[in-house]
Amino acid sequence: MIYFWFLVYNIIIYPLIFILVSLGAIFNKKLRDGLVGRFHTIDILKNTLRSWDRKESIYWFHSASHGEFEQVKPVLRGIKEVEKGCYIIASFFSPSGYKNVDDRNIDCKIYLPFDFIWSIRRALKIIKPKKLIFASYDIWPNLVWLANRRKIHTNVFAARFDHSTSKLLPVIKNFYRTVYQSFSTIYTITEEDNYQLNKILPLKNRPIVRVLGNPRYDRVKEKADKFTKNRTITVLMRDKRLIIGSVWPEDEKKIINSIFQLMEEDEELCILWVPHEPSEKYIQSSIQMFESQGYNSLIIKSKKTTKIKNGRVVILAVVGALSKFYWQGQLAYIGGGFSSGIHNVMEPAIARLPVIFGPKYRKSQEAIELLKSGGGFSINNGIEFYDIMKILLNDKNRFLDASLSATQVIHDNIGSATRVVRSIIRD
Repeated sequence: MIYFWFLVYNIIIYPLIFILVSLGAIFNKKLRDGLVGRFHTIDILKNTLRSWDRKESIYWFHSASHGEFEQVKPVLRGIKEVEKGCYIIASFFSPSGYKNVDDRNIDCKIYLPFDFIWSIRRALKIIKPKKLIFASYDIWPNLVWLANRRKIHTNVFAARFDHSTSKLLPVIKNFYRTVYQSFSTIYTITEEDNYQLNKILPLKNRPIVRVLGNPRYDRVKEKADKFTKNRTITVLMRDKRLIIGSVWPEDEKKIINSIFQLMEEDEELCILWVPHEPSEKYIQSSIQMFESQGYNSLIIKSKKTTKIKNGRVVILAVVGALSKFYWQGQLAYIGGGFSSGIHNVMEPAIARLPVIFGPKYRKSQEAIELLKSGGGFSINNGIEFYDIMKILLNDKNRFLDASLSATQVIHDNIGSATRVVRSIIRD
């Protein structure tokens, strides 16, 4: 069956994906940057590895984007602490990861090679990794299959398998069975993920499966410690600021009128507006949107900025700096819930912010935990957003309960990074 799907994927599925992405790249700069970057991957590998001591182990980590790398970061550090001479190669699918990730534990940063047979063979032949490790969900079949043929230990950690995933549909499940059974080890986040994974895997010739949690919690706690050590100020003593993080146009359409209404009713309420893609065009559009309601916007363009400027509306126009600003707000709305799926809800949670997000949260175990605890709130429209905001702004006890519950979710899940590192080394 693996041979059948290998042919289907390489003759039909991936060539079709490549053609569609190539056409999309004509009109989309992000796709274009990723496509062009992949043509340089092999050359970067050749030039970089030429100077390496090949007696040392090489670990190849793959993340989809900048956001997914957050759960990889503590694992990289742990691997380096255990095997001090090893090398780390980090690959990314998205330009947001390749361009914005800067980590001293990475020895070589690349775009993920094209998932054609010849591209993957060349990459594996050059790297000869001791282990190939995927973060969460961005799985590429040829990379997994060919690594398995070369007897390279292949792992995916922080794996999520929601009960509504398309991977459980009959034909699709058959395809993914051939992919996941080719892994050496799979580390899921929860027992429920483990249960759903077992529906995909065959009864025989299965990889080692462990439930180890999500290292992203450890990373969020690690980043938060830099702020909490010197900050005794309570969340209620902060400015009454709503932080709109990773907002998409789809989120904007749903909640912007409610935001204007809330700002009109409460003159103390101010906004930090953070686009998911802070292009110049979208920043200018956001400025005009707020100006139409009489609000001038202040712009933050430097990652080195540590304090939000005084103003009713501040727009963050840089990627990778948001986490430190959550500590200067009281409430957070996290975008993506009306488009591709919500983004990182843990950074506002550790900063003690109640977190609001759209309905597409099922792929985020962290969001599910926040909802269960009372620290998170899912909305379907602008009216629900307005109602939740009014409750949290006007009911001190409800606000404090949600604030403490959000932070507790993080503390209850810390320790996964250590478990993942130990298992990667041991397995």
